[in-house]
Amino acid sequence: MTNVPPTPSSLRGAVDLSSLVDRAQRPQTAPATTGAGTPAPTGAGQPDGVLSVPSLVMDVTDQSFQDVVQLSTVVPVIVDIWAEWCGPCKQLSPVLERLTEEYAGRLVLAKVDADTNPQLVQAFQAQSIPTVAAVIGGRPLGLFVGALPEAEVRDVFEQVLQAAEQNGVAGRVQVDGAADVPEGAEQGEPEPEPLPPHHQAAYDAIERGDYAAAIAEYRTAILQDPHDQMAVAGLAQVSLLDRLSGRTADEIRAAAGADQRDVAAQLAVADLDVSGGHVEDAFGRLLDLVPTVFGEDREALRVRLVEYFELIGSEDPRVVAARRRLANALY
Repeated sequence: MTNVPPTPSSLRGAVDLSSLVDRAQRPQTAPATTGAGTPAPTGAGQPDGVLSVPSLVMDVTDQSFQDVVQLSTVVPVIVDIWAEWCGPCKQLSPVLERLTEEYAGRLVLAKVDADTNPQLVQAFQAQSIPTVAAVIGGRPLGLFVGALPEAEVRDVFEQVLQAAEQNGVAGRVQVDGAADVPEGAEQGEPEPEPLPPHHQAAYDAIERGDYAAAIAEYRTAILQDPHDQMAVAGLAQVSLLDRLSGRTADEIRAAAGADQRDVAAQLAVADLDVSGGHVEDAFGRLLDLVPTVFGEDREALRVRLVEYFELIGSEDPRVVAARRRLANALY
């Protein structure tokens, strides 16, 4: 596991999924099911060894991940660890889904909500999101962190397929009922609406690792429309990435541990927590500090917390509770 905070193209090493893999390989007294309660693919009755699955893109949980392990013995499974509040996730996930559909059953995509599946987040050592990995023949393979351009993601998919073939995993799956769709019938989801120009420019800048340019684009979007909540959240996300850029996790945590009252150090480790999905840890750290400091230090804590609120979403229960606690501490 690397100690470097998130960058758009950080590479992962192997991760330890042994506890989940072991659980998946235990004898079962009933058929395995997917998260939706659908029997896991068995291949019975399918021609040429093609397995039938409910979808090429599936939501999986800590409880249903065993189905991913089983499926990975037939085709490689791409794992997308994401969160609703994560700006780069909203850019990357449609690319992953589109490419998965394009590969037409040679691989599948398993989507993991980081906020509700802590076991998988820990198993994949996902310190930041989006984190993308693969499972091939029951074995995990780290791929990358952050939003990559589509061409680079395609290259990663090709490398996964090559690795899968070398390990004897070269099957194919078919979506239930796909063979019954009349030729020429419309399939798949409609193309997403294009992003506003400044949003697209910001995403392009993030892909290049140019956080300063992305920040400028989001600020311009907000100046043009102060109610553009997507731009506000995007600005918070890229600002967090910019603050963490070039620093190691060990360095950040060591500085915070050395002086619990060093506001700058505590702000940095809170950024690290948020980037890894540990939102409540970040909130608790900063809210505990608010009553103990005054002046510029207190204002810095307030501003950072408000930024996190925008990033995660005002309706999130964790934000509601933290906002109430902040108000009580300030007034």
